Amino acid sequence: MKIIHTSDWHLGHLLYEYDRTEEHRHFLSQLAGIVREEQPDALVVSGDVFHYSNPSAASQRLFTDALLAIHNACPRMQIVVTAGNHDSSSKLEVASNLWKYAGVSVIGQIERKDGKINLDRHIVEVRGKDGELKGYVAAVPHVFPQNFPALGGDLPRLERQQAFFQTLLNEVAGRNSSGVPVVMTAHLAVTGSDVTGHDEGRGGMEYTDIAVLGTGYDYLALGHIHCPQTLKGGRARYSGSPVAVSFDEDYVHSVSIVELDSHGSIPAIRTVPLATEWPLKVIPDKAVPIEEALKLLEAVPDEEKAYIELFVRIADVPPAYCMERANRIVSGKKCRFCRYKWERVSAEQEERLHIIDADKLLTLSPQEVASVYYQDKYGQDMGEDLRVMLDTAVRRVKEAGD
Repeated sequence: MKIIHTSDWHLGHLLYEYDRTEEHRHFLSQLAGIVREEQPDALVVSGDVFHYSNPSAASQRLFTDALLAIHNACPRMQIVVTAGNHDSSSKLEVASNLWKYAGVSVIGQIERKDGKINLDRHIVEVRGKDGELKGYVAAVPHVFPQNFPALGGDLPRLERQQAFFQTLLNEVAGRNSSGVPVVMTAHLAVTGSDVTGHDEGRGGMEYTDIAVLGTGYDYLALGHIHCPQTLKGGRARYSGSPVAVSFDEDYVHSVSIVELDSHGSIPAIRTVPLATEWPLKVIPDKAVPIEEALKLLEAVPDEEKAYIELFVRIADVPPAYCMERANRIVSGKKCRFCRYKWERVSAEQEERLHIIDADKLLTLSPQEVASVYYQDKYGQDMGEDLRVMLDTAVRRVKEAGD
C-alpha cells in the first residue's frame, strides 16, 4: 500500500494580517500534482485542515475545491481527513456524507451509536483499482487526553486515551485476516519529538508517550508538530506543515510518501519538497542596529516576494516610528514587512560590540576578541570556566611558538 501523508494545512491563516490564500492554493496545486504523479492508494490528512475553528467561507471553498481536484488526480484513491486541535470537529464533518461519493472519509470526532462507541467510522478500508483490499486506516481525530470516552466499566479518565487507541487497533487486527498494512492517525505531540518552530504557548500543547498509542499499526501518521521528522523506530512520522506558519519554521516543508509491503513490515518513507512563492526571511542572520537593518530592507528587490522580519539590536526601547519607517520602505515593493525581532543589549555591551573594527582588531588580545564574539553571538558574558580554558589554550599556543 502506498499513501501520501500530510497535515497541518492551516487554511485561512493570516501572517501578521497578511492573507495567505495564494500560498495555500499553490501548495494544494502541488499536492494534486504529486497525487497525479504518485497514484497512491490513499491520501491521509492528519488534522489542522483550517487554522481557525470558524473558517471563512473562502477557506472552506478553497478546501472543497482542492479536495475535488485531488480526487480527480487519482479517482480510485481513498482520502482520509481527520480533525486537529485547530479544527471544529462538527463543522469539518458537515458534508461528510456527501464526501463519501468522492472517496473521502472525514472524521472529526468520536461518536456513540446505540449507546456504544462507533468504532466502525474510524476504520477505513483502502482498496486498489480492482477492488482488492490494500490496507486499513485507523483514523483518530484530535481529542484532549482527558476527554476520551470510556469504552466500558469505570475506567479511570487518565487511562481512557490508551484504551481507545488499543481497542481500535485490536478491532482492526480482528478484521485483518489477509495481513494487509495498518496505518493509524493521531494529532498530538509525542514526548521527545522535535518541536522546533512550534509555539508551545498556543494550540493545546500536551505531550503523550508513544506507548500510549498502542501496538498493531505499521505506520503512525502524526499531525500537530510542524517540524517534519520520523520518530525512533521508523514507524511514526510527522509530515509537518506544508506552509510555514511562523518565522521560526526554518526548515524544508514537504509531504511524505509512505510505502508498506504487508502488516508487520517497516515502512519505506521518502519526502517530496514543496516550493514556496512567499518565503519567510529574517534579515540579517545576526542582530544589527536599526539603521543598518533598514538599509538592508531598502536593498530587497522590488519584485521579490517574501515576508520580512528585521533582526535589530537595541539598547533600550524600540525607537519611535520604526514601524512606519519600515512600511514606507516596502511601499511599492512586493515583499511584505511583518515585524522587528528585537535583541536588547546594555549600553556597555553595545559599545563593546562596536570596538572590533579593522583599525582596532590588532590591538586586542585573543581573549578579548573571543569575549566580544561570545557576547555578540550568545547575548551574555563568557563564563569563568570557559575563560579559564581559553587562557590555558592561548598560553599553550604561545609556549609552543616559543
